[in-house]
Amino acid sequence: MSDTPAMTLSAKDEAAKTNALIAYGLMVLGLFTGIFWIVGAIWAMVKKGDAYGTLFEDHYSNIIKTFWWGLGLSIISFILLFVIVGYFLGLAVWIWSIYRVVKGLANLTSNKPYG
Repeated sequence: MSDTPAMTLSAKDEAAKTNALIAYGLMVLGLFTGIFWIVGAIWAMVKKGDAYGTLFEDHYSNIIKTFWWGLGLSIISFILLFVIVGYFLGLAVWIWSIYRVVKGLANLTSNKPYG
């Protein structure tokens, strides 16, 4: 048994965690379908205000930043496809996005902030 008492979350923290989990889940689906990537980011943008002041507030910033950076770099990689570099950049963006989402999920399910 652990000597550390279990952490009790407030109702606001629980709601923020649930909404972040939904956003991360949608983004995981979006890694393979695309459209859910956008839906997950929009969900996070809409629910971010509700998470203000909670333990999980920075997860929303992570989701939104991952979306915008991923979108921008994906557009650049698409433009660079004819130079072959775009394929490598696209793969790197995809792997980076997976890392950010998995790290976020790991921290969220452990009741930790993203950062």
